[in-house]
Amino acid sequence: MSDVKTLAIRLDGDLHNQLTILAKLTGISITDAIRTAIEKEVEAMAANPETAAKASKFQDAIARQADEQRAAIEALFGTTPVEPSKPRTARKSATS
Repeated sequence: MSDVKTLAIRLDGDLHNQLTILAKLTGISITDAIRTAIEKEVEAMAANPETAAKASKFQDAIARQADEQRAAIEALFGTTPVEPSKPRTARKSATS
């Protein structure tokens, strides 16, 4: 996992106790149990056809927002600004 994010969650005391005991009984960490549960839930949500339909609508909304922002930039600057080139790094001369 090259790009790891930390997530803090709040659990009801009873659920935390159950999770702690089950993790100990199965020999895994609470973190691994939570990660596995989240992975399964993400897979289930992604496989839901209703989610796919919502994703399509969401993509359309993103495209509309991008078009609106692009139009606002063009209105401000007359054209789409070109991204500035990266600054050059200073090279040491032969005499330094």
